[in-house]
Amino acid sequence: MKNSLKNDVGLALLRILPSVMLLTHGIPKFQKLISGNFEFGDPIGIGAAPSLFLAVIGEFVCPILLILGYKTRWTALPPAFTMLVAATMVHGADPFSVKEKALLFLSYFVLIILLGPGRYSIDKK
Repeated sequence: MKNSLKNDVGLALLRILPSVMLLTHGIPKFQKLISGNFEFGDPIGIGAAPSLFLAVIGEFVCPILLILGYKTRWTALPPAFTMLVAATMVHGADPFSVKEKALLFLSYFVLIILLGPGRYSIDKK
């Protein structure tokens, strides 16, 4: 495998795998939102319903766009911000082992912002 091909496959995997994993957290929030149940935490002080809406964007809508590689750098920003809030505000007082997952997701999405989508994306078509 040529170096360029390896890089593009690596970038696709870096974009797709964390996004699929984050969807497992976003789908229940999306279902909660569309069912009209707006009970949710309010870590940034804007209210439960807006917080849930923003979490759905960061954990459901944007990961779908990232899997496709659409507006990749921009669509990686909401998940990164959501994971920053989860790590620092929601789990800020928790031990590292509890906030570790949010920090790992944050790391992935920051790398996607820095490295871009690679060749196997809508952005590059």
